[in-house]
Amino acid sequence: MTTDKKAYFFDLDGTLVETAPEIADAVNDTLRHFDWPEVTQQQVNDWIGHGTRELLIQALASVTNTPVASVRTGADLKQALPVFDRHYQARCGTRSHLYPQVREVLAALRARGCKLAVVTNKEGRYTDTVLRVHGLQTAFDVVVSGDSFPVKKPNPHSVLDCLTRWGIATSDALFVGDSSIDAATARNAGVEVWLLPYGYNMGESVQACAPDRVIADFSALLSIESAARHPSQQAAP
Repeated sequence: MTTDKKAYFFDLDGTLVETAPEIADAVNDTLRHFDWPEVTQQQVNDWIGHGTRELLIQALASVTNTPVASVRTGADLKQALPVFDRHYQARCGTRSHLYPQVREVLAALRARGCKLAVVTNKEGRYTDTVLRVHGLQTAFDVVVSGDSFPVKKPNPHSVLDCLTRWGIATSDALFVGDSSIDAATARNAGVEVWLLPYGYNMGESVQACAPDRVIADFSALLSIESAARHPSQQAAP
């Protein structure tokens, strides 16, 4: 398994940025607006991964005791979406923070000439706000959100589109994420996947996703690559 890569793809929520607390705040702001019961932080954590629209659908299904399929086509979702949009835009950046070593590692990889991309299922208007609030809006060559293409993760289109445009082989790319969705995206694209254990994986251990590697934090991306560049050094476990 080579670790000296030319292209790195990163999930956003639970990988680059801890966003769950403010997402939960926005969901509960919305639920209170309609006098619905609130949901817990853990519920929100377990719903993260498919975009905020899908997360809101899960929340509404839970508090109204309505089947998810009915929520998708019902009036509750239609009226709740603009309210959630207003609250989440206001909440972005209020309780989120970068995970350890993220900024430093991204800067180091870029200095080495690596291509960097964000691939998230979060809608573009929220992705842009989160990246801007945390000073990452210029850290990436490409930012792909859940509404950038007709398909989203785990469909590999965004990853393969970037690699084609960059002229980089799948063997020279690495996907870094925190969930089974990220693992499936990488597998579908034919690239290696490393997962972080501290994000949001719908309540499941990332070990169950059988990634190529589980890393404790972002620093592994630099130490491992450094070892690959200098074979005499022992790679970190």
